[in-house]
Amino acid sequence: MAKYSKKAQDKVEKAMHEKKEGKLKSGRTGKKVTSRKQAIAIGLSEARKEGAKVPEKKTAKKSSAKKTAGKKATTKKAK
Repeated sequence: MAKYSKKAQDKVEKAMHEKKEGKLKSGRTGKKVTSRKQAIAIGLSEARKEGAKVPEKKTAKKSSAKKTAGKKATTKKAK
């Protein structure tokens, strides 16, 4: 079974094309995207918003685990 749907592939392809033309902008700052990985991430993010079949982000789980570990360490030091 495929991990990514055709719709997701089309979104990534479109983002890469815009990157090559210099028209792809990042979301918050609006700066021009120059990284290939950033272009792929933008394409997958857009596909997710439209409901295409794309695996979940892996970074979200790791970052929340780090935050809770950091909070536990600071509470122990306070005692």
